[in-house]
Amino acid sequence: MATTVSTDVSNVPIKQEAPLPTRGRRIPEHYWGYLLLAPAVAMVLALILYPVIYSGWLSFHFKHAYLPLETFVGWDNYRDLWSDTAWPFSSADGFWRSLYLGAIYGFGSTILQIILGLSAALMLNESFFGKAFMRGVALFPYMVPTVVVAILMKWILNDAYGILPYLMDSSGIGRVLWFGRDWVMVTVILISTWTFFPFVVIGTLARLQTIDPELYSAAKVDGAGALRRFWHITLPQLANVLFVVVLLRTMFMFTKFDVIWLVTGSGGIGFYTKTLPIHTYMKTFGELQVGAGAALSMMMFLMLVVFALIYFKLYKRDEHI
Repeated sequence: MATTVSTDVSNVPIKQEAPLPTRGRRIPEHYWGYLLLAPAVAMVLALILYPVIYSGWLSFHFKHAYLPLETFVGWDNYRDLWSDTAWPFSSADGFWRSLYLGAIYGFGSTILQIILGLSAALMLNESFFGKAFMRGVALFPYMVPTVVVAILMKWILNDAYGILPYLMDSSGIGRVLWFGRDWVMVTVILISTWTFFPFVVIGTLARLQTIDPELYSAAKVDGAGALRRFWHITLPQLANVLFVVVLLRTMFMFTKFDVIWLVTGSGGIGFYTKTLPIHTYMKTFGELQVGAGAALSMMMFLMLVVFALIYFKLYKRDEHI
């Protein structure tokens, strides 16, 4: 006789597993983001903020570069800067004259870099035979080390055996003393322009390639010429990129040290190109006054901060117009 086994398990008690023990409270997820950012923040504080704070602290002290001499002098270092010379055009070597020469070098080289870089980017954005090769040639100056550029330019522009003065003299233009007191500032500006204009080319050319071609097609249908298309289409589309490029190039060139130092140095003809970074270096390591050099560096830092704030303010005001 067959027996049937009941398969009804509805009344069978189910054994529940005990919950896993928790060790403390669980860390909220947004704290993990802070934790992952902590190394980068610590690096920024260690490499950027700490040197600025330490330089500001040094600027209120008289400190020798090598000897263990350190004395708190308050605002004396800053007062000495303002009293170096009261007129930037005088022959005295001081803060105001270095600031004046730095402004000429910084703004002059930046303006030429923007003009040359924007012109080259507009040309390289067109279609022509050998465009890829010309793009590589345009970026070549930016890849050459600065010390190599300085040596080559000193050979090319040398008054005695340089090829450029020889060609100018042979063609009847006349010999120019590129490293004379009247032309040496123009020389370092031109060298810096040739060296750093590819930075402008890279930024503007990348933006030019993203502009919608239909905008130019519609402008051509309306009868707009090349100049009007550039003024009403290209330039507004490049406004954001040019804003960043002009800001960065101005800051970089105002604090540029290596090109001027390698080309002219500090003594002799270098007196006529002694910008604020050169003056700061000579005050710190030439005259061994670390406190005065720190005061000069803090003045440069504050001037760049003020310039950036004014620049951002003007840019935002133009956006609302």
